[in-house]
Amino acid sequence: MHDAHPPTDLRREDRVLAEVEAARDEIVAFTAEMIRIPTVNPPGEVYRECADLIGRRLERTGLAVEYVEAEGRPEHTAEYPRVNAVGRGAAPAGRPRLHLNGHFDVVPPGDGWTVDPFAGAVRDGRIYGRGASDMKSGIAAAVFAVEALRRAGIELAGAVDISTTVDEESGGFAGVAHLCEAGIISSDDTRYAIIPEPFGPARVCLGHRGVYWFDVIAHGHAAHGSMSHLGRSAIDDMGTLLEAFRTRLAPELATRLSALPVVPEPSRRPSLNVNAVTGGQAGGGATQSPCVADRCTATFDRRFIPEESFDEVRAEIARLVASVEDDDPERRFTIEERMVVHPTSAPPGSPLVAALSRGVETVVGHPAELVASPGTYDQKHFARIAGIEHCVAYGPGPLEEAHQPDESCAIDDLVASTQVLALAALELVGPA
Repeated sequence: MHDAHPPTDLRREDRVLAEVEAARDEIVAFTAEMIRIPTVNPPGEVYRECADLIGRRLERTGLAVEYVEAEGRPEHTAEYPRVNAVGRGAAPAGRPRLHLNGHFDVVPPGDGWTVDPFAGAVRDGRIYGRGASDMKSGIAAAVFAVEALRRAGIELAGAVDISTTVDEESGGFAGVAHLCEAGIISSDDTRYAIIPEPFGPARVCLGHRGVYWFDVIAHGHAAHGSMSHLGRSAIDDMGTLLEAFRTRLAPELATRLSALPVVPEPSRRPSLNVNAVTGGQAGGGATQSPCVADRCTATFDRRFIPEESFDEVRAEIARLVASVEDDDPERRFTIEERMVVHPTSAPPGSPLVAALSRGVETVVGHPAELVASPGTYDQKHFARIAGIEHCVAYGPGPLEEAHQPDESCAIDDLVASTQVLALAALELVGPA
C-alpha cells in the first residue's frame, strides 16, 4: 500500500509530485523486483517472466495490457521467446497520446562485481544490480509517473501508453522495431514518445549518433605451420589493416566535431572501435594444429555524427581497405555489413523537449541540460518506422554506469525522474 494521498486542495502539479514521493518505497521495490529477474541478452533469458511482472503492474495502473510476441523474427524461439508488454491508456480517438517505452533486457553481468548483480540490493541511498541504471529504474519511473497521475485523481484529455520491450541491447528488432512495424506504435495516434534511458534527472537527450557495424574478412592461404612460407597468414594481413585504421583513419576522425551535444564530450567526434578479431582456429577450445591461418575476421563499430554523410562514411572505409590491398597484390579483403543506423534528433522547438525541460526546472531546481547519446537506442525505430519525430530519452541513472560492474541508481534520482515524467505527461496530454 502507498502512503495517504496528499491534501486535495493542492494544485494539480503539487499533488502529482507528492504522490510520487509517497510512492518512493514502492518505486524502489518494483525496480528491485525487475532486477531479480535476470533478463540477460544474449541469449534472451526469462523475458516472459519479466513481461508478466510488468504487465500485472500496468494493469493495476489502469492500462489495458497486451503481450506481443515477435512472431516471424529469427530471435523469437520456443526456448527464448521474445515477449513485449504493452499497456494502453483510455482516450477518445483523436486526442493526444504520449508513449513511454523502456527495454527490460540487460547485458551479461561480467566480472568485477562486489554485490550480487541480480539481488536488487539497496544500500546508502542506491539500488544495485544489472539493469539498475540501464534501464529497469527507467521502466519503474515510467510506470509510477502514470500511477501518480491516477492517484492524484487527474483526468487526462489524452492518454499515456507504456511499452516494455526486449532486445534493445542487440538492436531492438524484436522489441520496439517489431511493435512499430506491426502498427502498435505509430504516429497515426501517438504524438510524443519518451524513452527513460539513463541520462540522469537533469538531462534531456535529444537523439543519438549513427552507427555502421561491419566485418572485414582477410583471406589467406593455408599451409603447414612448419613451412609457413608456403602459405599466407590472414592474421598478418589483418594486422596490417588494423594498423592502417589506427594510423590513417583515427587521426582524421579526431579532426571532426559535431554540433550535436553528445556526452561525454569526446563522443562529439566520430569513432572507430574494433569489437572483435577472430582468426585461424581461435575459439571453442579446439585442439590446435600447425596451420597458417587462411581466414581472419574483424568486426568494426564506426560511430558517425550528423555532419557526416553515411555514403561517405561507407566509401571512406572501402577506400582505406582497398588501399591496404593495393600495397600488396596478394592481399585480399572483403567487407560484409552488419547494421546501419542513421543519427536522429528531436526537431528544434519540440514541445516535448520544452515540457520535460520545465519539469526538470521544477523538480531539480535548475535548467535542463540538453544532450545527445554517444550510442544508439530505440529512438531510431520510433523515428524511422513509426514516424514519431517528437521522441527523446529522459530517465534516471548515471549513463557512465551502464554495462559496468556494480551498476546502480540513486534512489533520489529515481524519484526525481519519476516526478519530471509525470509533470511532462500532465502538460502534454492533460488535464481534461
